[in-house]
Amino acid sequence: MSIGNSPEDERPFEDPSEEAPFSIGRALRQARIAAGLTVDDVSTATRVRIAIVHAIESDDFAPCGGDVYARGHIRTLARAVRLDPAPLIERYDETHGGRPAPTPAAPLFEAERIRPERRGPNWTAAMVAAIVAVVGFVGFTAFTGGDDDGSKEVAEGPAASTGKTAAPTTKTDKTDKPADPKTEPSDSAIAAAPQDKVTVQVSAADGRSWVAAKDHNGRLLFDGLLKKGDSRTFQDSEKINLVLGDAGAIDLFVNGKKIDDDFRSGAVERLTYTKGDPQVG
Repeated sequence: MSIGNSPEDERPFEDPSEEAPFSIGRALRQARIAAGLTVDDVSTATRVRIAIVHAIESDDFAPCGGDVYARGHIRTLARAVRLDPAPLIERYDETHGGRPAPTPAAPLFEAERIRPERRGPNWTAAMVAAIVAVVGFVGFTAFTGGDDDGSKEVAEGPAASTGKTAAPTTKTDKTDKPADPKTEPSDSAIAAAPQDKVTVQVSAADGRSWVAAKDHNGRLLFDGLLKKGDSRTFQDSEKINLVLGDAGAIDLFVNGKKIDDDFRSGAVERLTYTKGDPQVG
């Protein structure tokens, strides 16, 4: 097992003037560095291109392609670095002409005002309701009139079918049996991990965490957020490379054995596991 290096050593920009204007890009950059994430980490987690992340952190929103996309990128990046997006969106609106004007309420008001004047008594609905009531009454009368014949059939039915009542119970017993093997999916799979491959299970036991996993060729196996209680299993012929956004919330099982590393809550960890892990001693 090997642990990757920490994110690049970046220091937040410090403006010597206490009255410097609020900067969206500076706030996002400082929050990212405080979270221990690189631009590549944020781009991978949010699927926002690296060039756009750099541009937004420099307060250049032209590459976003418009105000709607810019607001969406700001919200996405803010959540990735655990920052409240509301003040950032408000600042963006202040510096870019504000939000689009809402739809005028006058046409809607006119429509509501005119509609009651054209409506009269709904005689069609009243006639349909009356017809339905009559048909229902006739059907109910016909049904209750045939109860005598039906009661005979019901009375005679159990005597002929008493010997067959056990059949449905055997069917339900059969359908209940396949449900048992499906209740133990992960433990057996990890316990039976093949020795010629590396098998890694990632479980969000104590909270949610962003997780990225790649195989020995660098191919992305998974990139997303695991909620509390979720788990993922990855397998490769040589090695698995992991990036954990909040390593303290994760339980790791490598080749059928639990990894007891004491990860700190909120720490970003880069890990690599091979077929020989966990190594003894």
